This record gives sequence, C-alpha cells and structure tokens, in this order.
Amino acid sequence: MSKTVRLELIGLSDTDDDELLSLGSQLRRSLLELDVADVQLALSTRGVPAGAKSGELIAAGAVAVTASPFVLRQVLKLAEIWLQNRPVRGIKVELDGRTIELSDASEVERERLIDAFLAHGGAPDEDETGTVQPQSSTS
Repeated sequence: MSKTVRLELIGLSDTDDDELLSLGSQLRRSLLELDVADVQLALSTRGVPAGAKSGELIAAGAVAVTASPFVLRQVLKLAEIWLQNRPVRGIKVELDGRTIELSDASEVERERLIDAFLAHGGAPDEDETGTVQPQSSTS
C-alpha cells in the first residue's frame, strides 16, 4: 500500500517562485533515484485569484511523492540531506493531514521528529494545526 507525502520548499525572504520551481524540479529528480512509485510537481493548495481563469496551478517548490511506507523514511532522509547547501529555509512535509518542518533543528532533533512523524503516534508537542514542533533541549 503506497502513501503520498507532500514536500514543500520554504524559501528565504529573497527567494522568488521561479527559483523555488527550479529547486523543486531538482529535488524531484533526486527523489526519482529512490524506489518510489511516483514523484510529481505538486498542485497549489492556494485558491485561484478572483478574475483569473480556472485551472490547475503548480505550486512553486512543491513535490508529491508516492511510495511505500518503508521508503518514506528514505524520502525524508534524502530531502533532509538535499536541503543542505540550498538557498531555502526548510522543507514542510505533509502526510495524512499532519505536517512537520525540516529546517534549523539539530540533526538529532530532526531524526526524532521524523521517527515520531512516521510512527503516527507519540508525536512531540503537536499544536492545534497538527504541526510537530521541535522540543527545546535543556542539556
């Protein structure tokens, strides 16, 4: 049974849609190297502006990955590694209505968040939107 995860690049303050679209295409090509069923540029979740012609809009910097649950961990790990040295702030990951953001958390925190996210249970500090937030460490 395959699942679809949506990965959306979060740009820096000076990142435009063309750059996000290009980066999303690069990420898509990298993800296709994994044993996934499909990787497509994702459709926009924003509504069509008033007065615009209707149609499907590609979301700048977003991809939808369909893969078996076992491969989803590889997808998220590749996205996390791909994120390094790219001009983006992070990647928003959505699966089954839940989201996490892979960004400036430590490697240990990101690994813990990914584990909790994929386990569907025991997610740390979920806020009312279902977004998993990193816990601050006091060590």
